[in-house]
Amino acid sequence: MRLATPLAFMRIIFGFLSGLLGALAGWLGLAFAIAALAGPDRDGGIAMGAFFDIGPIGGVIGFAAGVWLFVRLGVVSDSMASPDAATASRARISRPYVIILLLLIGAIVWTVWYELIRSPYLTHGFMTLELQFRLPQGMTLPPDKADVQIEVGEGRGSAIIDLTNRWRGHDGERQAILATASLMYKTSHRTVTLTMPGVPAQTWLLDLASDPDPTPSFSGWHLPNGAPAARGIELNYRLKADR
Repeated sequence: MRLATPLAFMRIIFGFLSGLLGALAGWLGLAFAIAALAGPDRDGGIAMGAFFDIGPIGGVIGFAAGVWLFVRLGVVSDSMASPDAATASRARISRPYVIILLLLIGAIVWTVWYELIRSPYLTHGFMTLELQFRLPQGMTLPPDKADVQIEVGEGRGSAIIDLTNRWRGHDGERQAILATASLMYKTSHRTVTLTMPGVPAQTWLLDLASDPDPTPSFSGWHLPNGAPAARGIELNYRLKADR
């Protein structure tokens, strides 16, 4: 029994990987196309059917297309002169094709690891960050909550802020703003920024872990970055788990 040469073995490996990449592209592409053409889907039934029932058809077509693409572009021939002046060809695997193939596979593996294993989402799921802004003595709240702008940064994104009709509070004679934010992402950099009429934007850096646990109580009062103690708006916060 004759064993396959190293070149033939590598052709099989890279052809199979190219087919798998094509199968993934065909499966997802057809499923997303069907779901998009079907329009809004309240209960998710169309999306599930497109992925599990129709998607495999695209996967089979994509696998065949991936193998065909490897045969056409992944295997090239080098011409060389033979001793009798005739021209012979030697097949080899295209290095650019293999590099692109491995980069795409590496990107997919990293994405799967990041989304499903490492996961960018908090272990506790959605978490509620309760915020209390205490104004300096003598400072009054704006008449309308629309004048109060609060932004909670979660790394490269922003959390959803909830400022209800019960946004006014007080601590003794000092007025306060009450708000909540919904956190969902792991990040080592979370900031809170408050903007009101007549008051420069003030920012706090939250002392929370990348994947925090709920806090048992409100933190101490914190002044914003670079604010003088006499006129700075103070912030304290508490983190609660929704599940």
